[in-house]
Amino acid sequence: MLYFRACNEYNDKDPRWQVEGPFLFFKATMARYNPSFEIHVHGQVPLRADVSRKQIEDALKPLWSYAGAKSLNQGQGSSYEDEPGIRVDGEDHLLQMCWTVQGDEDFRQSLDELCMNLNEIAVTGSSIEVTFYDSEYEDGEGPQDGESRDDFLMLFVGPNPGAIMQVQRDLLVQDAVNLMERHFDGSELGDVIAEIDKLFNRRFDAMVSSLEIGKPPRGGGHGGGRKPRHLH
Repeated sequence: MLYFRACNEYNDKDPRWQVEGPFLFFKATMARYNPSFEIHVHGQVPLRADVSRKQIEDALKPLWSYAGAKSLNQGQGSSYEDEPGIRVDGEDHLLQMCWTVQGDEDFRQSLDELCMNLNEIAVTGSSIEVTFYDSEYEDGEGPQDGESRDDFLMLFVGPNPGAIMQVQRDLLVQDAVNLMERHFDGSELGDVIAEIDKLFNRRFDAMVSSLEIGKPPRGGGHGGGRKPRHLH
């Protein structure tokens, strides 16, 4: 027989309900009752061919454990049914993430740990987009004349500093070309790309430690209005 130690209605699909001996506990922090943000994680990370399922699950633990799950299988689903969630393609050795969770600012700590873990199993450099959507602003409960607390982070992971900087360089070149092709022909932008390469070469030469690469950039991410959600 199970003895209820919480006033919440039991739901066997909710991972926050946990059985310990003859007791049934509802485990949740106060912050989860009224989460400040909907947090969307989006990206693809090519994995080493020798990485096991257990290694992948351990690397992703900062995500699924934050959602209150006990395993990747239990926590890989997104808050939105139309999002694929967290998926691993075994044949292509590809981790794909399109996953939303309810959370707060403390999720940033999970992102730090996630980046360090993925560095260990990634085969090439990759980018991961993380968007914080202000729940109160979304529901119309925030100040009428206030600004949303939406934020956007671009994270980078990879097996070594060179691989991470390569994907950073490629994204910057793509952004610069897309912007400047409004005014110049693509064939005229060789010198611009060369200057970008010089900047990254100098940064790489001056780098003392690769540990700083995978961390989210500091500073505001509020400019330019709200970022559209990923649609599927």
